[in-house]
Amino acid sequence: MAEWFSNLEFLPKVYWLVAIIGSLIFSIVMIMAFIGGDADDLEDIDSDMDAGAGFQFISFKNLVGFFTIFGWSGIACIDAGLSTPLTIIISVISGLLMMVIMATLFYFISKLTDSGTLNYKNAIDAVGEVYLTIGADRSRMGKVSISVQGTMRELDALTDSLTELKSGTIIKVVDVTSNGILIVDQTRKPIQPSLTENEQLQEGKNHLLSND
Repeated sequence: MAEWFSNLEFLPKVYWLVAIIGSLIFSIVMIMAFIGGDADDLEDIDSDMDAGAGFQFISFKNLVGFFTIFGWSGIACIDAGLSTPLTIIISVISGLLMMVIMATLFYFISKLTDSGTLNYKNAIDAVGEVYLTIGADRSRMGKVSISVQGTMRELDALTDSLTELKSGTIIKVVDVTSNGILIVDQTRKPIQPSLTENEQLQEGKNHLLSND
């Protein structure tokens, strides 16, 4: 193996080194990204390189992808007998395409992650029901059953009311603390819109028909 590598010319040596090292790092990065491993160090690097946009073209993961494809495409071009300038051009373009693909992939993955993350601020003004009694004047934390982001959830809640809010009390979220605790107050159920005249006539007609 060492003899085979030493007999290579300079350009093939460079491509092989880049391809092998890039592939090893690329495999580690992708495994950590998709199985939820501890990738804090990699995320810190990405944050430092991020230009602030949601779509990150230049990031550590994308650069690893670039050099991996750069190396293997260069090796393929050399094996195909292409000239050195053409080999370099094709390998660079292939690496850039890989960066675009990876940037797009991780962008949509982050969007899916964000959409599943609960934003407590979205609960403000929502109406729900006390699940576990809430102590008066923030004396005891309780729970409320409330719809947030299209899903019914049981969330911790406090109240500024001078009377406790017992289970079954209809509440409205008026604020959210910095650590995600809802501040609620007693309210009434939303008033259902009254039936229009046509709807009332139709209901009366259906009632008469059913009596017949």
